Amino acid sequence: MIRVKVVGATGYGGVGIIELLLQHPEARLVGLVAREDVGLPIAEVYPHLHGFCDLPVLAADDPRAQEPADVVFFATPDRVGMSAARAELARGAKVIDYSGDFRFTTPEAYADYATRIGKEPAHAAPDLLGRTAYGLAELHRDAIAKADLVGNPGCFACSCILGLAPVARERLVEPFSLICDCKTGVSGAGKKVNASFHYPARYEQMNAYKLAGHQHVCEVERELSLQARTEVRITFTAQVVPVCRGILSTLYGTLTRPASEAELVALYRDFFKDSPFVRVFGSKAAIGTLNVRGTNFCNLVVSVDERVNRLRIVAHIDNLMKGQAGSALQNMNLLFGLPETAGLNRPGTYP
Repeated sequence: MIRVKVVGATGYGGVGIIELLLQHPEARLVGLVAREDVGLPIAEVYPHLHGFCDLPVLAADDPRAQEPADVVFFATPDRVGMSAARAELARGAKVIDYSGDFRFTTPEAYADYATRIGKEPAHAAPDLLGRTAYGLAELHRDAIAKADLVGNPGCFACSCILGLAPVARERLVEPFSLICDCKTGVSGAGKKVNASFHYPARYEQMNAYKLAGHQHVCEVERELSLQARTEVRITFTAQVVPVCRGILSTLYGTLTRPASEAELVALYRDFFKDSPFVRVFGSKAAIGTLNVRGTNFCNLVVSVDERVNRLRIVAHIDNLMKGQAGSALQNMNLLFGLPETAGLNRPGTYP
């Protein structure tokens, strides 16, 4: 069995990976670490876990939190993983980090990202960046399988990259014409109390934010540029809508040549033929975020506005699953040579 430790266990990302690991055929939770609710059984923090997991929440300096594990998930904010990953790697663990700490392979690329979110641009462990793998399995499964350090993708980035990678690779869209119009549920802001996400401030309220520059733009442009083998730039707009979970990203690009919807649906299905969590639909599909809630699936609707020669992709993911804990578990499966679908192949719930 794979021994698993979760750091940041009491946040949404932490409880999300706990829920998944409890159903995983090859994993066993051995440690839960957090700054809050220390000493409490995790089932007192999240009562729905009663009878499933009663491990106590440990402080980071508790000797029990230092015991070795085979894999450590850092479901933590930026700069936590970069300060603690080295010790876990030295103990023989593989590390999967949710934050932006290890999404970039050079100090310069990290500094660009950190500056966008107002963080210290100097990475605390720059020597580790060269060994990290970007944790979007659909594009980097081979690199992930060989790594011991994985930087999970950002939630918006996951939807945008999956939605545009096939046409970027075939150079079917103008590289400076891409628009990513992205909406997320309130859970994307995390568990920490914030006046902006107080119920009266969010009910019947929708707003755009970080218009000056969202941090996920760095990942999206890098990954699409790699696919296109040329520089790609996007216009990105993030918005919060009054739902709990889910991301809907509507992606636009000017086609480099006329192409029909049928041709592009076939292209997308071929591109993702070995990716069990990406499902491709034509424009008449009646689907939305409810159809991926609680799952690791990314549903892509492919559409072409032939009148203006423009591609339109609508990507749906659960921000707490494919955008976070689900991708993390998919990466763990790759790290340990397991099927990508282990512990993840479920349809979700409806309605």
